[in-house]
This record gives sequence, structure tokens and C-alpha cells, in this order.
Amino acid sequence: MTTLSDMTGLQVLQHALQNDTHRGIGHTMEFALVELEEGRVVFEGQPTEKVYNPIGTVHGGYAATLLDSACGCAVHSTLDAGQGYSTAELKVAYHRAMTKDTGPVRAEGKVVTKGRRLAFAEARLTDAAGTLYASATSTLILL
Repeated sequence: MTTLSDMTGLQVLQHALQNDTHRGIGHTMEFALVELEEGRVVFEGQPTEKVYNPIGTVHGGYAATLLDSACGCAVHSTLDAGQGYSTAELKVAYHRAMTKDTGPVRAEGKVVTKGRRLAFAEARLTDAAGTLYASATSTLILL
């Protein structure tokens, strides 16, 4: 019997996508993995008032979480069975504010380069029309 620890990173994510096992932060913040290939992932979410800050717009942490997930899972999709990773650095640029009226957003993450100990990824957060709301670069340590 194959366990998650026997699967490559891509296989683990494929399993989650096929079995709709959206848990943890994705469940809490209501976003999900919707596209997956080796070195590239897409998460989708719909910002609501539940993720607003005190000034009446979507909190920057919502965008940062989507972008961190996209960068991390893009790298995760390239890992060997039993290999792990952790975000060492995340740099987020906020291009425009989101509200509940923004509609669905997509965070597309891609691996830029991957070595033996470090990987570098980037992600973009856009709406259905392709308007850019935030972007990120990430350095991840491979374990």
C-alpha cells in the first residue's frame, strides 16, 4: 500500500486535488488548489468580508497566504518522495487593494530555479480579467 510519504511531491498534490482534501489554511481562508503540473500550481479563492482589515479592504495577509501557498506548492510539485521544504523568505508586492467585490482571484506559482538545497519561486495574484493585485518571490529551503 502506498502512503503519502512514499509519493513524490507531485503525486501528493495530485492526490489532494483528486480527492478534494483541502484542509488547513485553504479551508480556513476558503481557497483551493485548482491546477497542477510539475513546477506550476494555481490556487483560487474568493475574498469576503471575513478577511477584511479595519479599513474595509482585504487584509494583505490573505494575498500573502495565497502567494506563499502558490510558491511553496510549485516547489513541492518538484520534490522526490520523502523530501520536504520550508519557506525561508517571502517578498510580497501589493499592486492594488481587493474587496469582496473583486470576485474570484487566482494565485499562479512557478518554480524559477531549484538546486540541491534551495529553490526559488514566483507567484502572481490576479482577478478573472487578469488584473494584477499582488506578486511575490520566494526562497525555499529543501529538507
